[in-house]
Amino acid sequence: MAATVDELTIAYEEDGQELVKELDKVVLTKGAWSTMVYRYQDWDKRKEEFGPEKYSIRRYQKSDGEYRQKSKFNISSADQARKIIAVLQAWIPEEE
Repeated sequence: MAATVDELTIAYEEDGQELVKELDKVVLTKGAWSTMVYRYQDWDKRKEEFGPEKYSIRRYQKSDGEYRQKSKFNISSADQARKIIAVLQAWIPEEE
């Protein structure tokens, strides 16, 4: 487990094989509850290559000095990400 927000990652390896490759991450909030957005790729065993980019929003709670994942929402495609962006832009007025 991670002790700091900077140590949090979506990267995952099993038996020496990288199965989830973290491409980027952004910290949205820090504190006892932290929120991260990740850009990543999953390993496609069939094709033996990494698949398309995906995105994930994850919430962590710090307890006993370590962050533990409490929730996540995976955005499975760039098209889905664009739709979420469009909805949020329609709902949130531009700053004055």
